[in-house]
Amino acid sequence: MFINKLIFMQYRLLRDVIDLLAAFEEEALSNGMQADIKQFKRWLAKDLSTNAIAAEETDWVGKRQGRSADSVISTLFVHVNRYAKMYAKAAMQGSSFATQEEFIYLINLQSFGPMGKMELIKSNIQEKPVGMQIIRRLLNQGWVKQRDSQRDKRSKIIEITDAGIHALAAQMPKIRQATQLIGGDLRDTEKLELIRLMTKLDNFHKPIYYANHAPANLLDLVADNYLTPNN
Repeated sequence: MFINKLIFMQYRLLRDVIDLLAAFEEEALSNGMQADIKQFKRWLAKDLSTNAIAAEETDWVGKRQGRSADSVISTLFVHVNRYAKMYAKAAMQGSSFATQEEFIYLINLQSFGPMGKMELIKSNIQEKPVGMQIIRRLLNQGWVKQRDSQRDKRSKIIEITDAGIHALAAQMPKIRQATQLIGGDLRDTEKLELIRLMTKLDNFHKPIYYANHAPANLLDLVADNYLTPNN
């Protein structure tokens, strides 16, 4: 009797471990993460840490009045974006940059090389009219230049110029300082966890953005086809 009970307990433990491994492999696959024992141990440690934090009562303004966690997340994203723009504005003082997007466009071109106008605009998650206006300002400043695409003569390829590289380099110390301030007083482990969560959100929303669904049907379409039952 005792032996049978012991075997049953061992089997249940093995089944629980297999379930954990299955959950890890599923998340690793969806996030492009390597599914090996080293990553599994990190994933398990993060999961335990996350569960410990979630077990504590997290409070926010309006919670007792029924305000949802989704509402808080949405508001905090808006707030942090405004804080980032405040620091970016300070970083542009004394320079010829007019907007934060101008040096973001230049950074992308310097990092990833020449690209088509729409590719550059979409990489910054912006609408075409806004992106074209930014590109025009960069062209007027002489920080980028355009040429015909070899694949499609109707398209233009944008690349950064020497003047753009110099303008970016001159402002880069302040840009780096502004970037560092966004993380505030978060610890390194908290920053890594935030990166993981933000990357997961970005991976969720990006294909929806690129699919360019009609606004009239967007909310219901995303709710019905993209969200899992756990959401």
